[in-house]
Amino acid sequence: MSPAPAQGTFGTRNGLAYGLLGLPLAFVALPLYVILPNHYAREFGVPLATLGAVLLGARLFDALIDPLLGRLSDRLFAHSAKAVLGLGAIAALLLALGFALLFFPLVSTPSALVVWASLMLMLTYAGYSALSVSHQSWGAMLGGDERQRSRIVAWREGLGLVGVVLASITPVAFGLPVTTALFFVALACGWLAWARADRPVPKPKQPGHLASSIWLPFRQAGFRRLLAVFMLNGIASAVPATLVLFFIQDRLQAPQRLEPLFLGSYFLCAALSIPLWLAVVKRTGLAPAWLIGMLLAIATFGWATQVGAGDITRFVVVCALSGIALGTDLALPGALLAGVIQANGQSGQSEGAYFGWWNFAIKLNLALAAGLALPLLGVFGYAPGARDPQALNALLVAYCVLPCLLKLAAGACLYFLVIKHPQGIKP
Repeated sequence: MSPAPAQGTFGTRNGLAYGLLGLPLAFVALPLYVILPNHYAREFGVPLATLGAVLLGARLFDALIDPLLGRLSDRLFAHSAKAVLGLGAIAALLLALGFALLFFPLVSTPSALVVWASLMLMLTYAGYSALSVSHQSWGAMLGGDERQRSRIVAWREGLGLVGVVLASITPVAFGLPVTTALFFVALACGWLAWARADRPVPKPKQPGHLASSIWLPFRQAGFRRLLAVFMLNGIASAVPATLVLFFIQDRLQAPQRLEPLFLGSYFLCAALSIPLWLAVVKRTGLAPAWLIGMLLAIATFGWATQVGAGDITRFVVVCALSGIALGTDLALPGALLAGVIQANGQSGQSEGAYFGWWNFAIKLNLALAAGLALPLLGVFGYAPGARDPQALNALLVAYCVLPCLLKLAAGACLYFLVIKHPQGIKP
């Protein structure tokens, strides 16, 4: 297998081989983070407060194990790329098993379902996290300038968006059994392609204690600043992702057959926008391009407050524009993180530690979105199927207004903490 590509040579073959695993990882993320809450609430009658508690607990568990998985990934990279691929194979099997048992439970009573969902979520998340941390670290170790780093991330996230588009269509069009089978096939193909991808060349590890290696990223001011921006922006994106199906079904009151149209347009536009954002990066740099995406998202969700029952066309436009904004969230922060690692002279040594905490932040955002937004909606009178004005207004505020406020905070932090003070961010 050839070594890591030289700077500027990350082409189509490299991109497909490395990035294809992003397709099944993103494919499985949509059912887990968007469809699952709605599915358990409507099909099994799990109360929103109980469901929120289950999702919060499982996602906190998922977040807490990510730094340890990052440390394990670094140790395996120091041994060999083959060892990393072996961990990936085991993680893929756990992920596939957990996903199937989560959506096809072997129990039926309400109390047993809650326990079952909790256990299967932990199993699924453990497999998903081990696989994604290793895969992201692999890409960061390939290195390069801002342009090449953004291309590496763009291949992974672009193919991931193809997976999301498929995942937004197949459950409604073909049902969960076909969706599960398709996921199994995509996961196997993704791992096989990854095994044939160009392999990074790790640098010799610096001796250090386990705890010091885990906490190493937080010693870097550039990482702390970037992580603060990433978390604020991530919560802003996680809240509407958790609530979108409730919004479509109750605020928009659209038929179920149109759900793939909304989700598909959102993720398809995100995928198509990535080449556009890469062109913007060439002109402005990574951080300013990300800020432009945040401002577009704020304008779009502000306009979404005007969406009412039956506004199908308007909401399709909202999904398309917010999808374009999503392209920056997917393609640019990971490239900025790779720049932090390079700027601090830790490329090829500690990517797993950084991406372990990075994924911790992603999972914490999702946990907070589900664990806080769903119970609060219940407190303010919203339940699935509600049509009274007070309940729908609560849903509107949670889906549209709250993300705008969080995006504004994230944009301000990005400007003042990263764009105005790039030390420790750029190599």
